[in-house]
Amino acid sequence: MRAISLAHLPTPVDPAPRLSEALSVRILVKRDDQTGLALGGNKARKLEHLVADARARGCDTLVTAGGPQSNFARMTAAAAARLGMACHLVLGGASPSVFSGNLILDRLFGAKLHFAGTHDWRAWETRVAEIAAELGPRAYAMPIGGASAVGALSFVHAADELLAQLAEPPDWVVVADGSGGTHAGLLVGLPASVRILGVDVARPPRPHAERVPELAGETARLAGRTLPAFDLVIADHAGPHYGAITDECRDAVQLAARTEGLVLDPVYTGKALAGLVAGVRAGTIRGTVVFWHTGGSPALFAEDYRSF
Repeated sequence: MRAISLAHLPTPVDPAPRLSEALSVRILVKRDDQTGLALGGNKARKLEHLVADARARGCDTLVTAGGPQSNFARMTAAAAARLGMACHLVLGGASPSVFSGNLILDRLFGAKLHFAGTHDWRAWETRVAEIAAELGPRAYAMPIGGASAVGALSFVHAADELLAQLAEPPDWVVVADGSGGTHAGLLVGLPASVRILGVDVARPPRPHAERVPELAGETARLAGRTLPAFDLVIADHAGPHYGAITDECRDAVQLAARTEGLVLDPVYTGKALAGLVAGVRAGTIRGTVVFWHTGGSPALFAEDYRSF
């Protein structure tokens, strides 16, 4: 299956000298916030493969779910608009009185929004299946975050891309774990010498400790590769619930902004950097660290995050 081009690739790897100095560790930033589609983000990579699969199956409608500030939902809506497809998004909670952040973009791209009235991921997934069944066989249902083997395959290729950009593999890669697909793909694509810290920002119903290794195995089989040996490293920085504002996240967002002019978000990348900071301070993370910037800046402009 040939991917459909949606992203500007390869994305840069930028040095972060002032952030590195502040944390006393060498940090490089993989700029997937610069993929181009719908203000950028790592989900453009997954959608290149998922939309190709949808088209190969004769589908003309994309259906998926996420939180109200879901980056995958935003980018799915944009991909559908770009390719002349319909899009249905199941979003957590109730319809807000004022749309902000990603919700403005979801609507701008022409997606049909279905508010689930709950923050239960299982209920969202059930509603996705129901909508897809109602729409018929030309509807393509995608899991939350695009976390399937087809979606994660894109991050096997992203790992190849990163290794080609560096003189030698890094010691660590740090990435936000929302639905786990990015982490799973990187486990397949990176050598065993590279440790990956997945920072849990969502605490999904099925723990990452179970789902990520399983999805990595599925992805390796799809890619025709051998899954390297790995130690699964996951740190929980979700806070009280998905999307919660935490002090460590606010500090991390400000640190990136004030040392590198780097814009992170309060749901994913801010918490990922908070996890990196905690790992450095604990003495766990050393050497050269690639911080995988997965995008998400529209959430900074959401009503819930005005305090930032």
